[in-house]
Amino acid sequence: MTTRRGALALLELVLDDGSLLRWDGDPVDVAASGSYADELDAARARSGVDEAVITGAGRLNGRRVAVAAGEFGFLAGSVGVAAAERLTAGIERATAERLPLLTAAVSGGTRMQEGTLAFVQMVKITDAIAAHKAAGLPFLVYLRHPTTGGVFASWGSLGHVTVGEPGAMIGFLGPRVYEALYGHPFPPGVQVAENLYARGLLDAVLPAEQLAEIADRALAVLTAPRTGLPHSRELPKEALADVPAWESITRSRRSERPGVRRLLRVAATDVVTLNGTGQGEADPGLLLALARFGDAPCVVLGQDRRTQALAGPMGPGALREARRGMRLAAELGLPLVTVIDTPGAALSTAAEEGGVAGEIARCLSELVTLDAPTLCLLLGEGTGGGALALMPADRVVCAQHAWLSPLPPEGASAIVHHDTGHAAEMAAAQRVRSLDLLRDGIVDRIVAEHDDAADEPEDFCRRAGHVLRYELVRLLDEPAADRRNDRHERYRRLGSPA
Repeated sequence: MTTRRGALALLELVLDDGSLLRWDGDPVDVAASGSYADELDAARARSGVDEAVITGAGRLNGRRVAVAAGEFGFLAGSVGVAAAERLTAGIERATAERLPLLTAAVSGGTRMQEGTLAFVQMVKITDAIAAHKAAGLPFLVYLRHPTTGGVFASWGSLGHVTVGEPGAMIGFLGPRVYEALYGHPFPPGVQVAENLYARGLLDAVLPAEQLAEIADRALAVLTAPRTGLPHSRELPKEALADVPAWESITRSRRSERPGVRRLLRVAATDVVTLNGTGQGEADPGLLLALARFGDAPCVVLGQDRRTQALAGPMGPGALREARRGMRLAAELGLPLVTVIDTPGAALSTAAEEGGVAGEIARCLSELVTLDAPTLCLLLGEGTGGGALALMPADRVVCAQHAWLSPLPPEGASAIVHHDTGHAAEMAAAQRVRSLDLLRDGIVDRIVAEHDDAADEPEDFCRRAGHVLRYELVRLLDEPAADRRNDRHERYRRLGSPA
């Protein structure tokens, strides 16, 4: 753990030089007396600030942002009535001025000297943050050492993007209180930033020196314009060879085939990878990120076939992480891009008991009703409900050798023919390949492979990125009500009599 910076020193590190403008007036009078009044006087003298929270605005790489930071030197960063009033006023001003908000929490929790009145301030703070997010404004959180109690259980846990300080103790109940209440120490290594990251509760663990860089990349996506983006000319549609379904399936399974991470590396900018559900789960089979394709910002949900091969098939946690991405897109008014590339969801006791079928249903329900623009890229394998859970979208793009099927063809063969030897025949009969998906109205556009993406990964990813940018700009220009109605009609018509 590095030496703890004060709140002002942290903000000066993160913001452009000389840009911080304090918003704080005198703290509200809490009628402190006796020893508590003496403690407040000593805290002001020792810390150099007049309360445990400071707020203001400044510039981050030239972009104006609102900021709020805790000061541990002031009564261990504890939050009482005055600190809560100052923080709430700062959040409300950020909302009124339509500024993104970057907060840096560090606190021992509720100020015990003020009792229950201080405790219920969590509600006021949370209400202000909810209004800020409801206005479609970004809320970024940096959790420092230590962040505990009511601060962690309110503004510390509501970020669109949440980063922890390396080695920071972050937890609901402080270990000293736990030991006093239960007579033995809290297990070591639990309330540590790195463990919370592993559990999907933090998006990253980074030192303060890197906070400006990740916040700037996140805000480049989160505050990017959604309207008036330059259009590219109509993309030409290449002639496609009539490749048998089984050949496409074989090609889609090549280890050299580019996946979602390579797609982002080659074709996207300002990529910020997020992590986990925020509720104690992280599944490496799903990648959640903020990114831009050209000028178009988006939230990306991508199935990562390589990590599925190493760590096992996607479980229900991956689908809950996907639903976090859907909520982000809805809250921030960002388009959602889903990338399908999976041999299928987990088939296991843990998956069944974890509610995998219900999570597939909830993903489908949320996608078909999402207010945000939606775009799907069928990149490779598309097996079963795990693939279908990310498919319903306003527009669906398909790589030439990608495919979509209720089961792997070998499984379909086992059901129909009681062997796996008829897999190629079943793939053809089930119309799983891109050309058939296009003719059946399941996909809208095919990205050509020349003649196999595995042999030209960089060029293929660039072509796919151009298509995604083109489709995103078109979707952002459509009136939201028309787009949602068209989505409903699209899936209502599939398979219906003409």
